[in-house]
Amino acid sequence: MDIKSMTRLAATGRMSRRDFVQLAIGAGISAAAAQTMFAKAARAEPRKGGLFRMALGSGSTTDTLDPATFPDTFNGVFGWGSLRSSLTEVSAKGEIVGDAAESFEASKDAKTWVFSLRKGVEFHSGKSLTADDVVASINHHRSEASKSAAKSLLATVKDVKADGKDKAVITLSDGNADFPYVVSDYHLPMMPAKDGVADWQSGDGTGPYAMTAFEPGVKATAKRFANYHRETWFDEIEIRAIGDVAARSNALTTGEVDYIDRVDLKTVDRMAGGGNIAISEVSGFAHYVAPMICTMAPFDNKDVRLALKYAIDREEIVKKVLRGHGSVGNDNPIAAGVPFSHDPATKHAYDPEKAKFHLKKAGLSSLKVDLSASDAAFSGAIDAAQLMKESAAKCGIDINVIREAEDAYWDAVWMKKGWCLSYWSGRPTPDLMFTTAYAADAAWNDTFWKNDRFNELLVAARAELDQNKRTAMYAEMQDIVADDGGVMVLMFYNYMNAFAKTVAHGDVVAPNWDVDGMKITQRWWFA
Repeated sequence: MDIKSMTRLAATGRMSRRDFVQLAIGAGISAAAAQTMFAKAARAEPRKGGLFRMALGSGSTTDTLDPATFPDTFNGVFGWGSLRSSLTEVSAKGEIVGDAAESFEASKDAKTWVFSLRKGVEFHSGKSLTADDVVASINHHRSEASKSAAKSLLATVKDVKADGKDKAVITLSDGNADFPYVVSDYHLPMMPAKDGVADWQSGDGTGPYAMTAFEPGVKATAKRFANYHRETWFDEIEIRAIGDVAARSNALTTGEVDYIDRVDLKTVDRMAGGGNIAISEVSGFAHYVAPMICTMAPFDNKDVRLALKYAIDREEIVKKVLRGHGSVGNDNPIAAGVPFSHDPATKHAYDPEKAKFHLKKAGLSSLKVDLSASDAAFSGAIDAAQLMKESAAKCGIDINVIREAEDAYWDAVWMKKGWCLSYWSGRPTPDLMFTTAYAADAAWNDTFWKNDRFNELLVAARAELDQNKRTAMYAEMQDIVADDGGVMVLMFYNYMNAFAKTVAHGDVVAPNWDVDGMKITQRWWFA
């Protein structure tokens, strides 16, 4: 038997490791090489079965199954990537493709979008997905009382209607060439319509797994949905919320779970050195930030914001906190690699003299401010805050680091206290990132920043079909955010996660969201 045939049998589980190695040695291949060949072959071919257990460094006791409120990776992986499907999705290679919708097309002015639903898509309850469900699911975020994180994304939607059972027509007030990206957002999954209103309470969805239990801030479980419209591999999934990085790492090394996110960069090399654990490192659009609420003193003064931006040694933070697994941010949330990304003209590199200059312009000779931090924001956030305190001290700025409780961080600190540490997963287009977090009335505008010129450009760029004009608009917007905005983009970080070598994945791990685009439960399998 030739090696090619042996590899095919190993990949499909029809040849044991022992037989493969013995036959390979007989063919003149060394034992070590044969072991490696078998391992690669066995991992390459997806196969069904098993309970996949994850531990994630997010999740809160206040979480719900309402996608309008999803704040983090735990909710995205379970409530969206596992239980539900959006109309479209960003593939692992970064392409926008149909998901619950088989296809989509726009009018010439990009104001009217028609989504044709994929045949055979079912909810876990057995109900077929119809255009009425699409209408209810989109409108769930559009009401005047809605506090959905996706409300600003849908601000230009004038009408959503069904055209028969299998087509949904969405009409916009202004053209939007990126609208298929908008409806791929993890806050916008399909939910069953009940009396014309989206039923989010049941957790019923069209995703690859049907919910079996949901304990907010603790654990969520689900089993494979047999009628899902794509192939999936695990029989069951279990997602645990473990905020402490040491406890999360211990759960992996002791075999309690198969995968963790946000590995401790201080111990990542040692973790991977044992032979049974692999590291997944993906360079994407994610960034760690220090948002300043621009409606609160002293952050309502632009020169105070600039003084703080110049007072932080980002190079040192990247070196000591990220340990090289990322790059310095320059207060622009649009990552290199995102279409229309632009490097702002002004560089906020560490410069005590410029920091003092802007303090003086603000009428201050010194400044004392509170900075709230917790490793709930990101692994190493407390260390980052201490480094910020040390560098700012040389600029006449006294940063009082407040170590906040992890469980209450997103409810009691973020968007409530004047200055804190946080993170963004980034978005695949500038419009999505800006509309979600920087538009004047966005639900997640965590700096409460408003700039008339920026908001004017945001609307204009969205509808502009001339690529050169659109490029210029997005460049100006990125300059405005960096110079005037309340966000301090400290650094872009690589997604650093770890997993047992008993699980495997395809050639590409998605960079658009963490944890393989938050769709790990449908893209990975047991080797």
